[in-house]
Parts: sequence; C-alpha cells; structure tokens
Amino acid sequence: MNCPKCNGELESRTLDDVQVHECTQCHGVWFEQNALRRAKDEANADLRWMDFDIWKDHDQFQINEHSLLCPSCQVKMAAIQYGSTQVTVDACPKCHGIWLDKGEFEQILSILEDQVASMSEKDYEKAALSEARELVTGKEGFISEWHDLTTVLRLLEYRILVDNPKVEKALVSLSISSPFK
Repeated sequence: MNCPKCNGELESRTLDDVQVHECTQCHGVWFEQNALRRAKDEANADLRWMDFDIWKDHDQFQINEHSLLCPSCQVKMAAIQYGSTQVTVDACPKCHGIWLDKGEFEQILSILEDQVASMSEKDYEKAALSEARELVTGKEGFISEWHDLTTVLRLLEYRILVDNPKVEKALVSLSISSPFK
C-alpha cells in the first residue's frame, strides 16, 4: 500500500498493540476498520467507553469529499472534522479505514482526555445510564460493555469527590477510624 498524502510506502507496525500502517516518509498512519477505536482503547483505558464512531454520530461531524484515495481500496475518502475540534480525519466510506496525519492520533487522545476531565456529575450520570443500556444492546459484547460501565462509574465517583471535598474528607475520616482494619 502507498500513502494517500505523499505516495510513500506504508509499513506495518504496532501502535498500542494494534496493527496499523505508517508512511515511511510523512509518518501518517492508516487504521483499518475499527483499528482507531482499538488503538484509542489500548492507549488509555479510561477512554474505552468514549466511542469515536464517525459512521454512527454523523451529527457531531462535518463531512466533505476529499481528493485523497483510500490506500486499501482506492475509493475517494471523505475529510471529516470532529465536532468543534481542529482534527480532520480522512475516512473511506467503503472499507471504513481511517487516515490520520502525523500527530493526529495523539491530538484525538488529548481532546478525549480533556472531554473526560471537563465532564460534570450530570454528564457522568447520563453516560452511566447510556452504558448501562449498552450492556443489553451494545455491539461490543457484555464483558466490554461491563468494563465501559464500570469505568464511567469510577470516573463519576472521582468527579463527585473532586466537586465535593467534604464528602472526600468524610470518607477518609471513616476509613482511618474504621474498626475493620
């Protein structure tokens, strides 16, 4: 396969235990279908529950046709900008592969981490309810959806403790004076 940006050779490599193809010249990365989600999940377990599905959440993405050709199936890719971010991914509508320029994977992780850090208790409560529903309806399987739910609940707990220092102080006090030590 050749790079859709500079026509350099794409070499297979591992990114966070996920097989990808990196350009030897411009260092862009080709992710086959679902590989971007898997790489995100491997890079930061706290982001597993945050689905980055450009084919499902069209309302969050601005889509424009692009002149780049998919390195896998040679179809014109779409340039897709995620929400209000400056990250534009190039996605193939046929094979659902995704091209990221050098540094864009790290940029996506940083944006998702910022979203997690800025979520309110109410946001986490909504996310927990959504993840609970996905235990039954989710496509990733029960164990994966269970991990997603427990992650959201743990992050909700952290948010409650950060937003309510008196609660944290009381819990620490209880653990220090616990007769069950």
